[in-house]
Amino acid sequence: MNIAVLFGGISTERNVSIAGGRAVVEALRSKGHNVVPIDPALGSDWKRSEEILQGGEGAVSLEELAKFNSRNIIESINSEAFDNIDIAFIVLHGKWGEDGRVQSLLELRGIPYTGSKVKGSAIAIDKNSSKMIFLAANIPTPAWYLIRKKDYGNYELFEEIRSELGNHLVIKPNDQGSTIGITIIDSGNLDDIHEGVKKAAEYSDLVIVEQFIDGQEITVGVIGEETLPVIEIVPEDGFYDYEHKYMQGKTRYDCPAEISEDIAEFSQSLAHTAYMALGCSGFARADFRLNEDGQPLLLEMNTVPGFTATSLVPMAAKESGVDFPELCERIIEIELENHR
Repeated sequence: MNIAVLFGGISTERNVSIAGGRAVVEALRSKGHNVVPIDPALGSDWKRSEEILQGGEGAVSLEELAKFNSRNIIESINSEAFDNIDIAFIVLHGKWGEDGRVQSLLELRGIPYTGSKVKGSAIAIDKNSSKMIFLAANIPTPAWYLIRKKDYGNYELFEEIRSELGNHLVIKPNDQGSTIGITIIDSGNLDDIHEGVKKAAEYSDLVIVEQFIDGQEITVGVIGEETLPVIEIVPEDGFYDYEHKYMQGKTRYDCPAEISEDIAEFSQSLAHTAYMALGCSGFARADFRLNEDGQPLLLEMNTVPGFTATSLVPMAAKESGVDFPELCERIIEIELENHR
């Protein structure tokens, strides 16, 4: 099978995506497929993608990303690289990759692709829209406020938020992943809230201020419509931020999670409900926190979660007896079945 693996891109998660792309390319080649790696950030110069696969260390800065033009993505999808492709495996994260834009270009080109389609991708990356759907579907989610540009420095609003949500808050961009641009506030200090909003606003025009849930962090992968074993995420110290996600030894992962069977099953049920409510397909990952009563509250649904052999969805799949190359092929099979 001729498979294009899309990785890299021009979001703040570019380097995470490069690592995932490298893993998927190796896995699919090990199964005998003809794999064409494509970094859409390179535009018509996509043939350099094989070279880019060898990089991807550390976080990427906004200054580095500013060097790329979003028109390159159109040029890339419209190039001869896709002339004989049977399916595209998307390992792009964040803006311009996980938000429905690349998905829409592939649909216009008539190329089947893995993961959620245009609408599901666009909704899931929008935290505010997702949380509104969670509530409509009776899925518990932490209370939150949406802050728009006009209210970035509105201390009266910040005071209202503190009064409503308490002193312990999470401030984050509305449409980013990998905890980029996130701030945790435990003092309720209005200046701290203001600084957190400013930081998040560097990455998104809309900012979410959410009640912090001080409990265990768990995650549930979904493949097709099958939920995977629950994983508990235990950072070595502090918060599960970018460093704890991607630096080896900074976080322990318990799979299956050491929680009661009832909580595990309920979390899996909520993950499946959210997957269906948002219109996801292919594969996704639901992130939860447990409150003091053991109630899982859904934070967000990731439609293109981290995807190296040691990432969370592959880790849970392995616990179910599915190795990484087999998982990659299964995700492709799901899409081709749906496409037919």
